[in-house]
Amino acid sequence: VQLVESGGGLVEAGGSLSLSCVTSGSGVTGGEFRIIDMSWYRQAPGKGRELVATINSQGTSTYADFVSGRFTISRDNAKNTVYLQMNSLKPEDTAVYYCNARIRINSLQTINVWGQGTLVTVSS
Repeated sequence: VQLVESGGGLVEAGGSLSLSCVTSGSGVTGGEFRIIDMSWYRQAPGKGRELVATINSQGTSTYADFVSGRFTISRDNAKNTVYLQMNSLKPEDTAVYYCNARIRINSLQTINVWGQGTLVTVSS
């Protein structure tokens, strides 16, 4: 199973970016494995990785307090893709953004898969 993010880049403060994360792998695309939920994390320079938003298979989403209504997470189950729409970006949103998926392999095993990360830079 692999996660591939895209959509990062450089944007001015107040601008918007949209990130995408595609899940691939025969177990996922063939329906053997079940994606429990997908999340976006971020890691700013010199800081630890923090959770940004999570969305489960039913479409219920939760957000970190610092998002404050600026970001929206969504998913397309048919495409095994999760999105993060980021508006009103601030310089403090600058970070590498990582996609994460919790995937149930069988009745006893759940795995945690990470993407390679995509850099978001917000200039002041």
